[in-house]
Formats: sequence, C-alpha cells, structure tokens
Amino acid sequence: MSTAEHSVPAIEMKGITKIYSNGVVANKDVDFSVNYGEIHAVMGENGAGKSTLMKMLFGLEKMDKGQILFEGKEVSINSPAEAIALKIGMVHQEFMLVPSLTVAENMVLREEPRKGIFIDHNKAIEETKKISEMYNLPIDPNARIADLAVGIKQRVEILKALYRGAKILILDEPTAVLTPQETEELFRQLLILKEHGHTVIFISHKIREIKQICDRITILKNGRSMGVYQVKDISEGDISRLMVGHEVKMNLDKKPASPGKTVLKVEHLSYGYGEGKLKLDDVNFSVRKGEIIGIAGVEGNGQRELLECLSGLRKIQRGKVAINGNDVSKMSIYDIREKAKTAYIPQDRLLFGVASGATIQENLLANRMDYEEFSKAGVLKEKNFVKTAKELIKEFTIKCDNEKQLVNMLSGGNIQKVVVARELSMPRELIIIDQPSRGIDIGATKFIHQKIFELRDAGTAILVNSADLAEIRELSDSLFVMYEGEIVAFFRSLDGVTEEQLGEYMLGIKKQTPEEIKEAFHE
Repeated sequence: MSTAEHSVPAIEMKGITKIYSNGVVANKDVDFSVNYGEIHAVMGENGAGKSTLMKMLFGLEKMDKGQILFEGKEVSINSPAEAIALKIGMVHQEFMLVPSLTVAENMVLREEPRKGIFIDHNKAIEETKKISEMYNLPIDPNARIADLAVGIKQRVEILKALYRGAKILILDEPTAVLTPQETEELFRQLLILKEHGHTVIFISHKIREIKQICDRITILKNGRSMGVYQVKDISEGDISRLMVGHEVKMNLDKKPASPGKTVLKVEHLSYGYGEGKLKLDDVNFSVRKGEIIGIAGVEGNGQRELLECLSGLRKIQRGKVAINGNDVSKMSIYDIREKAKTAYIPQDRLLFGVASGATIQENLLANRMDYEEFSKAGVLKEKNFVKTAKELIKEFTIKCDNEKQLVNMLSGGNIQKVVVARELSMPRELIIIDQPSRGIDIGATKFIHQKIFELRDAGTAILVNSADLAEIRELSDSLFVMYEGEIVAFFRSLDGVTEEQLGEYMLGIKKQTPEEIKEAFHE
C-alpha cells in the first residue's frame, strides 16, 4: 500500500482538543495526518501534548473536541481494541510482554489458536514463523521472553502488532534502551515496514535520529501544532527552536574532574542467588569525591539491581558496599539517605520516584518534612513549605498550574523533573542516578546535565546509569560496561572510545580481562 494508491491520508486528526478535569490543556485544535508508506516523527518538549495526542489515536484517552478520519471516513476510537480493529498498533516504551512465556505464546496471547479446548502450540509457532518471514524479522518462536535482549523484545512487540494486522504503528521513544547496533537494526526493520506500505509514527526526543529515519515531522508546543515539515528541509536548530522557542545547543560547561577521597566502595557484590543466573556477579568498583562514574549496558544486565542494592531497595546478598566507610548492609533506606548523605533518582519514577496521589509540593519536599525549617513538633510550617516548593518549580522549570497540583496530572518528563528537583536540591555526598533524562526533552536534559556537573565540581561523588550512550559519554569522567551482571570493561578516560566500540562490550562481543579492568581502575 503506497501513498500513491491512496488519494486521502491513512489517518487524519482534525481540531483535536483535550482538556483535563483540572483545567490543564493537553491539546488545543491540533491537526495531524499521516500517509501510508511514511515514517512520521512527532516531537515536542515535556508537556507539549505528544503522548496525549497518540493516546487518543490509540483509544487510551478520549478527546473533548475534534474528529479522527481513517482513510477519509470519520471514526470513533474509544479503546485500544477499536484502534487495533482499524489496523492501528502501538509499541509502548515499557514493553507489554509476559517474561515467563515464549515468543510464540506472547505473539498469540488473547488470540490463541485452538485445537478443541486446548491451545494449539504448533499453530502458534507456525504463525510466528510466518509473520517473521513475511517481514524479514527473524525470531525464535520458542525463546523465552525473559532470556531475550532488549532489541529482540522490541522486535517481538512490533511483530505482535503486525500479527494483529497493524498497518499504522505508533512507536513511543523506541531507541531509549537500545545500543547503537540495535538502533541501526531497528531502523533497518522500520524501512522494511515502510517498503511494505506501512506507516510508522515515531515519537522521539532525539533530533539526530529523526533526521536519519523520518520523512516528515509534526512539532508540538504547549499543546498546539507548530506545523508539519519535510525532515530533509528543516535543520536541527530549527526543530529545536520550534520545540522550545529557542535553539538549544548541548555545549555544556564541563571542567576536568578533580577527584578526592573515595566515597563509595563496592567489593565482591553478588546478587540473585536462587534465581538461576546471578543478576550481579562479583562486582567491584569505587567512586571518588568530585567525579562522575558512568555505567553503560543494555538494560537487564544488572545495572538496576546494582543501583537498588546501593540505595537500600534490595538487600545485599554477598559482598560489601561502603559509603564513606559506613557498611550499607547494616543501614535502613532512611539512614542511607540521611546518615550516609546519599540521594537516589530511580529508573522507575512512578513506582519509586513519587507518591502519585500526592501534590507536587509534597513530592518535592518529602525528603525534608522533618527538618526544623519545615516542621516543628510534627506541624508543618506551611509558609516555608510553599515558598521552597515554588522556588524549586521555578528553578527546575516544572510545567504545572501550581504547587498544589497532583503530581500524577503531570507529563512523564515533568514527573522526572520533580524527582530530580527533590534529589539534586539537597546537600549530598553521593548521588546515584538511574536514567537521568529518560523521556525528557533536550532543554530539560541540558539543565539536568549542567546541574550534575555543578554538583560534581562542588565535590559530590556521582554514579550514573543511562541506556543513552550519547548521554553517558557526555556525563562520565570514567565509565564501566556491564554485561550479564559483570563489569566487562572499564575506561578511565573516554578519549578515542566510540559509541560503536562501547556497543560491542554491551552486547558481549568483546570483554576486557580481569587484570585489564583492575589495572584501569587503579590508574
């Protein structure tokens, strides 16, 4: 199905308006259209309305005004099931796969072929092979999802949508967790889909990737469309300017590090006994005062378990973790935060980062409610509370109505800013950060990176994990790579180390010897 075969767009959204019950305008009179056989980008800063617009197209949200046309005919989409019936599929940033099931079982889930009263497993495998071969996206139908690399899991999600007949595919931040090699493979897959006449709607904050893969781009700002452009005819600077009102350049002021004494020391840390393969296998490293150590790795290789052991969210099973000489295994989460002066920005901002039913103000100051400045004998000093919350909202450019707004009414990127504002605005000796800029725009990313550099220069020890290689390279003074729960490479300096080389270690293609790693750590 090519564009030429259709005199009308595949999808048209006209005059779309969405206003939430609290008065927040998510979209205002937005027009959006895509053609068959194109890859179309949707870009905008946090709170611009991208996700809301796509959720309305996929039936996850209801619009207040406007109309949606499918192949020229007006339709009503009130649920994902109705979207799927119109051949619209969506691959979410957090994959919706069942880890304990096989690829084939996930592929046919809720649409299982039957043999009498039983599921026909052979038919499920046959169907999986058929759709895989049709789109030249090879996959092992019998592989268990839990055993697959992130890039392959994403391929399963795409094939699952195609199996259900999707001709229009919405991808939400699809490269957020991929290595450079996996990103290139994804782009190859998307071009194959385009050749088959499919439409791909590509939501991303990465302007470089948009320029590489997309045909057209729709830019949103403050809930309104800033126009539709041919990607080949618009510069990166112009895209940035339309998104945030001015061009954002990531030329940050990063001075050389001046490391001091060791703040965090991890020795022979292992975790995951009784779960089959260890999640962490004899991990050793240290972080000094006034330096940023980065962690690179494909998600699911132990990074999350490592940071949760350090922050007290998981109990240390074997080995030792010391912060300024204090044994973390003997400390509560509160003591790690207060006595060991540690801040933690978690990967899962909704589960561990915020209390979603509380206000922005309460979330911003949750870590200091018992401080004398904010309470006395259990009674809050409301004036100081409000004043500080307003100052943090302004400093960290959190887009909201006021400090009393519930945090769950914010966009994902602005929720991230609330977490970052709370954790980075307190004097701390160690800061642990998991995915600092996931889901946030270029302007907010620049601000957070600059804040991290300021804290490092003031003498804070910082440990950062990011799936975005460009980000981890920019932030890190030194960096180690994790693969299958082990540190497989360490670089004291990143001079001359390319993203492609890091990707080889991340995928397990290369591995430094234990002696090389130990020697690099002690340079």
